Amino acid sequence: MKNFIIILMLLTGSLASSKSMAQLKQKMIIVSADGKGDYRSIQGALNSLPDTGWQPRHIFIKKGIYREKIYLEKHNIILEGEDREKTIITQAIARDEWRCEHAEDWGVATINVNSDDITFKNLSIINSYGFDAKMDRMIYCPSDSSASKLKTIKPNGHQMALRTMHATRLKAINCHFTAFAGDTVSPWNTENGMFYFKDCIMEGGVDFYCPRGWAYAENCRFIAHTGDAAIWHDGSQYKDSKTVLMNCSFEGYDGFKLGRYHRDAQFFLVNCHFAANMADKPIYLVATSNTINWGKRIYYFNCHKVGGDYTWFADNLSTAENNIHASDINPNWVFGKRWNPLQK
Repeated sequence: MKNFIIILMLLTGSLASSKSMAQLKQKMIIVSADGKGDYRSIQGALNSLPDTGWQPRHIFIKKGIYREKIYLEKHNIILEGEDREKTIITQAIARDEWRCEHAEDWGVATINVNSDDITFKNLSIINSYGFDAKMDRMIYCPSDSSASKLKTIKPNGHQMALRTMHATRLKAINCHFTAFAGDTVSPWNTENGMFYFKDCIMEGGVDFYCPRGWAYAENCRFIAHTGDAAIWHDGSQYKDSKTVLMNCSFEGYDGFKLGRYHRDAQFFLVNCHFAANMADKPIYLVATSNTINWGKRIYYFNCHKVGGDYTWFADNLSTAENNIHASDINPNWVFGKRWNPLQK
């Protein structure tokens, strides 16, 4: 009888422990600007967490405008908004001004990421500097090379909504990234960066979507406000690095250009759609002192423009290495066995 009681107690304890673990797994942190959540600020919620966890830590952000600059250094985090267009994280940051007093880009964006396994969902992430600034500003800049140490900060300089440092395995689902000028979405890590975007809107100026490493964007809408090109890629570290744009659309000011590169790059555009006013100019190599080791690698399949196609984006996928077929181009092909962004 005594042994039976002991066994029963152990089983009961085990069940209780399992229940507690399940409750822990289901618990999410609520951020609400009106004070009706666990935290009023997103950064406050992030600061409350350990550096890493055995499962994704889920932060749910209620509708509202959060005027914060986010520093994300903790791993395995989900930031999910209640409504994409009504859950807004915004700051006004000119990169040229930031770099006057800082040696690197850490802190240059609205959301700054230096951690792994990060997910953004249903969020608007805005760098509003180019929309807010009405004219050039002259500032004192200690790092400027001129004798006067004065630097002109322009409304159309680089403005990052998202900037990653050494981060990898980052995905954004149904997010809206906005800036007026360049480098809006800057997931940068040529060594092992893996970045996945789905159902997102991205808008900005020159190179406003500019991944380094491996990137896959599907069902995304790209809107060019200004600048010499919409998309850019740096795949210079490894020959296999690539950026894939699947079922994406491109629009913008009259004569906007599709893309460019000035380091080794590899572009795959599949089932993409271009606005009628896109310039008749292929993705081009900028004049550069960089050595381009692997040549021009820009591939198209089933892409079309309103009002008629240009010859330069005719199907040429058969010329890609290993004769890849369009049906085989998916996240698993891009990232290999290193990461499956579709896995829950």
